[in-house]
Amino acid sequence: MKKTTKEKVKSAIKSIFSFALNPRFLLCFGLAWIITNGWAYVALALATLFKIGWLAAISGGYLAFLWIPGTPEKLITLAISIFLLRRLFPNDEKTLGKLHLMREKLRLTVRAKRASRAERKRSKNKEK
Repeated sequence: MKKTTKEKVKSAIKSIFSFALNPRFLLCFGLAWIITNGWAYVALALATLFKIGWLAAISGGYLAFLWIPGTPEKLITLAISIFLLRRLFPNDEKTLGKLHLMREKLRLTVRAKRASRAERKRSKNKEK
């Protein structure tokens, strides 16, 4: 029996939430966020408290860059958190298994789309 689009979306959302709300992943995501963003907030607070101009300029500039739409910071944070998850918790089969399944689904989807594009291109070339 084929799943409807609504069921597929529900399943995908449930899978993503169960992966993202795992305490081990949340710890790794928090560490990754501190690496990519948190230092700038702390540095800006310390710079304003102790009136350190150069530190305020660096941290403020970096934070301004982060708030520009389209910055790759969120993808970098996610990549760092997955890297930390693999390094800190190599035996976490549940979370790493879900990550592996998500990657395989994405790989299969990309392959199917490439195949359908190639087929459409071949059929267009035959028509000419």
